[in-house]
Amino acid sequence: MSRPEAAPSLDIDYVRAQFPAFEHPDSADWAFFENAGGAYAARPVVDRLARFMVAAKVQPYGPSDPSEETGREMDRSHVRFAEALGVPAETVMFGPSTSMNTYVLSMALRSMLAPGDEVIVTNQDHEANVGVWHRLAEGNSGFVVREWQVDPETGRLDTAGLDALLNERTRWVFVTHCSNLAGEIHDVRALAERAHAAGARIAVDGVSYAPHGLPNLAELGVDAYYFSLYKTFGPHQGLLYVAPELLAEMPNQGHFFNAASPGKRLTPAGPQHGEIACAGGVVDYLDALDRHHFAGSDAPLPERLARIKHLMAQHEAEQAERILALLREKGVRIIGPDHAEPHRRAATIAFKSDTVANNTISEHLRARQIACGVSDFYAVRLIEAMGMSAEDGVVRLSLVHYNSPSEVDRLLAALDDVL
Repeated sequence: MSRPEAAPSLDIDYVRAQFPAFEHPDSADWAFFENAGGAYAARPVVDRLARFMVAAKVQPYGPSDPSEETGREMDRSHVRFAEALGVPAETVMFGPSTSMNTYVLSMALRSMLAPGDEVIVTNQDHEANVGVWHRLAEGNSGFVVREWQVDPETGRLDTAGLDALLNERTRWVFVTHCSNLAGEIHDVRALAERAHAAGARIAVDGVSYAPHGLPNLAELGVDAYYFSLYKTFGPHQGLLYVAPELLAEMPNQGHFFNAASPGKRLTPAGPQHGEIACAGGVVDYLDALDRHHFAGSDAPLPERLARIKHLMAQHEAEQAERILALLREKGVRIIGPDHAEPHRRAATIAFKSDTVANNTISEHLRARQIACGVSDFYAVRLIEAMGMSAEDGVVRLSLVHYNSPSEVDRLLAALDDVL
């Protein structure tokens, strides 16, 4: 990714002004560090949804002005995300959640697998990217699931583990772009090249990566990619991308009369009109963020988003390293890399103290209006692989670019006190 020689720093005041939550009395005083569970919505999203609910909450594509407008807004969201991700619009589909999208994807792919074929999953991923394949294999579907396993001490994946599993029978590799606990950002392009060299395809869960900057899917070279819009400052929807040549091969999962429409082949449920209509506001926000920092640029949208992603990553890494430094000093167990580095580690930090209970930590933070998470976060396999209790879970602090240094100051003071 090209980087400007004199790139500005992220204008945090401008950023926070684009999120109504920081102005609302119910949320303004909270320092929110559970963004990996769901981030605040950006103003363009909120405004588009409010307009839809008031003026255009009707069946789209019908013979009335409000109906036509709703259809145009839904189409616009497809086009905006396709442009941002660098892919054709018909390859971008919306569904109720990423978990549902991965389920529908697996239902389509299972009929394309023959007895003896192999599917590789990891024990680092969110269960939505793993569990369905274990269940299908247990149901005597004939294919075999191989598990690419983490280092039990760090929770990290080593590519040597993948190389040991790839063979002439491998058909698919399912992997996360960034673990929702370990935080390490994988080199997806390199993984895709490995999979393709072995004659396999690759599907990537981008749920914990996309909040830190939308990927350029044309550059990554993946066969499928999916993430959650409610974690990328938008509505509660999942976005699913499937490469054109694969989409043409896959059996239709929607209504039979929609089989000829690529964008409807993996959407068995009716679309959620308002959520889709406002989803394009996510791209509008990121586009405006870039234009604020790089005024006057007419570069293609994916290039502009890559620029702003770099500013976001620099800001997030600086704040994450402050937190990781304190956790290292306190001697708690950190899942994943214990240092922050832009584009190598997301600002998603999970840890476990041997001396202070998770709930004690979370309640101490809550009393100071600091929000964190305590759970297994649907990464039970990872927690258990590291010898920890999924029932007890871990503490997770997840930042995005709108978290300010002053919020981190509050967090550090509270952590220093409780730990």
